[in-house]
Amino acid sequence: MLDAFSDVLRVIRLAGGVFLEAELTAPWCIEGRISADHCKPFSVAPRHVIASHFVAAGRMQLRVEGGEPIELRAGELVLLPHNHAHAFGSDLNIEPLPAHKTMQLQAGGIARLRHGGGGEATQLLCGFLGSEVAFSPLLSALPAVLKLDVRATASGAWIESSFRFAASEIAAGRMGSATVIAKLSELLFVEAVSQYVASLPAERSGWLAGLRDQQIGRALALLHARPAEAWTAESLALEVGLSRSVFADRFTSLVGQPPMHYLAVWRMHVAEDKLRAGRSSVAQVALSVGYESEAAFSRAFKRHFGTSPGGWRRRSEEEPVQPGTPAI
Repeated sequence: MLDAFSDVLRVIRLAGGVFLEAELTAPWCIEGRISADHCKPFSVAPRHVIASHFVAAGRMQLRVEGGEPIELRAGELVLLPHNHAHAFGSDLNIEPLPAHKTMQLQAGGIARLRHGGGGEATQLLCGFLGSEVAFSPLLSALPAVLKLDVRATASGAWIESSFRFAASEIAAGRMGSATVIAKLSELLFVEAVSQYVASLPAERSGWLAGLRDQQIGRALALLHARPAEAWTAESLALEVGLSRSVFADRFTSLVGQPPMHYLAVWRMHVAEDKLRAGRSSVAQVALSVGYESEAAFSRAFKRHFGTSPGGWRRRSEEEPVQPGTPAI
């Protein structure tokens, strides 16, 4: 599982940060949604955002649109993979306050929020994980909310103290710690997803369930590691020790699409990553993802992204940071 998951993380290039430190006293309730503006201090404006809230002290409830409330206590982290609008507070039944109305920007790009009725105190660190590449098979397999008890992880005490220290360094204007936050955020995301996969029932389908399956997980790892190879359903089935028909049926049932269609989509994501890096020509990128000619690759790329590889690269280089709405 980890090899294929690591390949996806490499291509989507997660970047993380903490943009808000909040001290809140009961009763309180806040609503909002992370925007690209909150990522600007970290020199990113990702197209896809995963929201995060770490409860440093105290407790709170959180509810996404249309969902049930969940309880969070000190040392727990919640991730919102689809960045749904959400409310969080000591009491979700009181009128929520839009977060941007009380946030005050401090040195280093971190905002501070002080709010509440003077009762039980809760301290939060609110942040994000962002990516330019929204890898649909992974994202569609994740629930609206992932909760992780940071203290219960193997390196929980170290992660928690490092997270706090890096956030305080950023707040003091020492932005070098932004890299630490990004790596810690990615580490926590991997841990949260790993725990979620371990909890999936045996009958669950989806990309993550595919990773957990011994043969399909192996096939995914092969496709990710060697996208330029001239794979067929037959050759993949042989590699993982299944008949072609059994392999194709199981892959499609678990992952949600036939293996060759999945490979075509993965090649486009790898190509996108290589074009963004800017170190290879379009012809070199085409060859690296299994296309014998630049023309065939360009046609496939345009079908997937709606523009030519050269046009996509120019747009990615010239595209300005897009401002977000003032949410949380």
